[in-house]
Amino acid sequence: MLKNDLILRAARGEKTERTPVWLMRQAGRILPEYRAIRNRLSGFKELVETPELAAEVTIQPVDILGVDAAIIFSDILVIPEAMGLTYEMVEKKGPHFPKTVEKISDIDSLKVADPSDLSYVYEAIKITKKELNERVPLIGFAGAPWTIFSYMIEGGGSKTFSKARKLLYSNPEMADKLLNMITDSTIGYLKNQIKAGADIIQIFDSWAGVLPPEHYSQFSLKYISKICQAITEVPITVFAKGAWWALPEMVNLDCRTIGLDWNMDVATAKNVLKDKTLQGNLDPCALYGSNELIKIETKKMLKGFQGHPHIANLGHGVYPDTDPNKVKYFIESVKELSTS
Repeated sequence: MLKNDLILRAARGEKTERTPVWLMRQAGRILPEYRAIRNRLSGFKELVETPELAAEVTIQPVDILGVDAAIIFSDILVIPEAMGLTYEMVEKKGPHFPKTVEKISDIDSLKVADPSDLSYVYEAIKITKKELNERVPLIGFAGAPWTIFSYMIEGGGSKTFSKARKLLYSNPEMADKLLNMITDSTIGYLKNQIKAGADIIQIFDSWAGVLPPEHYSQFSLKYISKICQAITEVPITVFAKGAWWALPEMVNLDCRTIGLDWNMDVATAKNVLKDKTLQGNLDPCALYGSNELIKIETKKMLKGFQGHPHIANLGHGVYPDTDPNKVKYFIESVKELSTS
């Protein structure tokens, strides 16, 4: 029995004694304790693929920052790797795929990921659950198919993802084939995360905002919907960065919670998504401000979500040069201001 199930209750739309809070990218570079472990290793991927260490850095924010949930330390790009497309994590640059998907024969050389190829993630979840000892829920996650697709076509991060977007126009059938493979891989992956002990799942659509609305419906939401329909065991959160215009369509997703980025209007979201829990959406840059400013902005955020089921978070991942003390102050402010 979980000692702190605030996030699960909020996700179900139940009343909670205060607003639960966690942060995207809370397990990572902002913590010196994380960097100490990371610096002993060959690279980011070794940490992701070493279950005992992944579990340790997953739990660090619970112990140090006081968040209401842990999120398993992993990466969205483990899916393309399990499908047969290897990635590298280049220091200070981000992910890089030495080989990309350029033609239909490249897709034919891939496979739908076998869940057993990702056993290190499930092992990390099992260890984390044991070490957490029911203190807080554990969040599992995966990238949305469109976001994974973008990296597999583009080969890394991009301001425009023009290669990935080009394919949607030039060869939509090829795009659909790859998106279906990613979707099927993701469903198996998430189901095994849940079997291992994940209490709630989040789908990250980091590059949602680069698509026009019609393409977002056709090449992203359709596949997210398929995942949501397949995952019935635990609550699901969908976070689609930049896709403010898609909120009316998200009403129909079989998920409990919709994450909002810091550019999304809370009043509009509350009105459109009446039956969903909302998550977010403080500007991550607010945490560069003084404690006084952080408290003012946190109070403003909480007031905006008042009267609606809410999980406090940032509108995107915490930035790596953020002072951990500012992050902790934000978390404490949410707890203090939402208790009364």
